[in-house]
Amino acid sequence: MDTIIHAILQASIVSKAVLALLLLMSVVSWAYMLGKWVCLRTAQKDVARGLETIDADDLMSALPALERNARSPLFGITRRGVREFNRINRTGDAEKLLNDNVRRALHFGIAEEMGSLKSSLALLATAANTAPFIGLFGTVWGIMYSFQAIARMKSVSLATVAPGIAEALIATAVGLFVAIPATCGYNVFRAKLTAIESQCITFAGQLLNRMQHEAGSHPDGLPFAGGK
Repeated sequence: MDTIIHAILQASIVSKAVLALLLLMSVVSWAYMLGKWVCLRTAQKDVARGLETIDADDLMSALPALERNARSPLFGITRRGVREFNRINRTGDAEKLLNDNVRRALHFGIAEEMGSLKSSLALLATAANTAPFIGLFGTVWGIMYSFQAIARMKSVSLATVAPGIAEALIATAVGLFVAIPATCGYNVFRAKLTAIESQCITFAGQLLNRMQHEAGSHPDGLPFAGGK
């Protein structure tokens, strides 16, 4: 560890700047991954709970339970579906329009919620893709700096070359240290998002079925926050 710290202290200003940038990217990536993990885990639990609710209860019993959890992705999906159901219900053409119109509304709701959950995921992909190249740039620059120092000393012994090369290679190692966790995190989050989207599609299908079966039972529309 002392050797690594000494090598960093002896590095050129450009190499130090590269290492500082990579350290910042690492801190931001880990902070983002921690926050995103909590966010997606909560969303997954909320969606699973909503699926159980819509599967077990009729609409008038299920909607209040879904309405109480405004943070759930299903809240926005349900609100869009109920709003469209109530709109076409007032026209008197619910039986003809319900399937296509509400289906589109639910589709837009899923797209909106998934877009929100996917927000800033590109930040992680950027860190994963650029960190190795930033580290490589630091390495190349460090080697150039070392060769210049060797030329000034007019010595090409291994003892002269090795410290400078070791300093330069630290940047590549740090770049990989940033990129590997970011890549793993990105892939894990993509898998979680795919699972959540699949559950949301299942929920939307069940909600649409309930609306079709119970359309005639709610002439005054369905109660839901923002669904009027």
